[in-house]
Amino acid sequence: MHVPDGFFTVPMSLAAGAVAASGVAYSLRRARDELDDRMAPLAGLVAAFVFAVQMLNFPVGAGTSGHLLGGALAAILVGPYTGVLCIAVVVTVQALFFADGGLTALGVNICLMGLVTVLTGYGIFRGVGKLAPRNRTGVVIASFVGAMVSVPMSALAFTGLYAIGGTSSIDPVTVAAAMGGVHVVIGLGEGAITALTVSTVLAVRPDLVYGARSLVRPSMLRTASGELVQARQAEGGHRAAPRLRPFLLGGVAAAVVLAGLVSFYASANPDGLERVAADYGFLSQAQDNPLGDSVFADYGVKGVGDERLSVGLAGAIGVGISLGVGAVVTWSLRRRARRRSGAATIAEPLTPES
Repeated sequence: MHVPDGFFTVPMSLAAGAVAASGVAYSLRRARDELDDRMAPLAGLVAAFVFAVQMLNFPVGAGTSGHLLGGALAAILVGPYTGVLCIAVVVTVQALFFADGGLTALGVNICLMGLVTVLTGYGIFRGVGKLAPRNRTGVVIASFVGAMVSVPMSALAFTGLYAIGGTSSIDPVTVAAAMGGVHVVIGLGEGAITALTVSTVLAVRPDLVYGARSLVRPSMLRTASGELVQARQAEGGHRAAPRLRPFLLGGVAAAVVLAGLVSFYASANPDGLERVAADYGFLSQAQDNPLGDSVFADYGVKGVGDERLSVGLAGAIGVGISLGVGAVVTWSLRRRARRRSGAATIAEPLTPES
């Protein structure tokens, strides 16, 4: 659902840009509370993984394809505010380096694929989680439902925005029905991918799933006196946490394989938005991205004749860029949070001894 340039009027594009900028700015402030020494590097990996999986368009019938939006997945793994930042990084990298999605429509795309999917997907995930079993199965079920619903909600949000500020007139009810219908099917794929990913991480490192933190209990040891204490306390606070590097390296490798190898076999059919736009007469309003002649435009490397190699290199490079930008953003926030915490500790007035 990458909206191209030309679909929206200038006022609507500016308004969506302002909303997107405000949402990202607010998320930058609130993400500091979500990020710790585990989540900061994981957020970069989530951005890279979402970029990779978004290259894997899957068929949904009638000559139409769909792909992961990723907002619900990112929010469940690293938290809603950090999730917004991850999707914003991915959408921006796609627009600037790969000419995927418009430049003037960047704010619209961040709103639809970042803000709407995170708000609805994570909100439904939390709501279903209260009704589902309080175990890993319940988290996976809630992940599926939240991700599945987030896609048609994003599609309906697009229809509403287009009815208000689109560059051509449409019948909102008819287009909403078409967008909602095809994106319900795409949502099933989104839910399956999200549930599978969350289930995999839960099986390997449940402590890295933000949405499942209530299920992770600290390890307890019984002391010589019979008292139960946390393992960290029992060992003087020096118990080594599970190593994060192998998990991160494995995640990066998986993203590179998906983007660099598997993406070549993705469906070439138009996605749900493009199909509906063609069927209802507003696809002609689309304009090419001004960076359409750039080195990596359309997920290929300019000058590389072999198509398989070209797509693979572009995918791997995109994973690297998304990983790097995501890591820089989140580590910067983490360092700033540490400095503020340290400054607050130093500034705390000393209490005189009695």
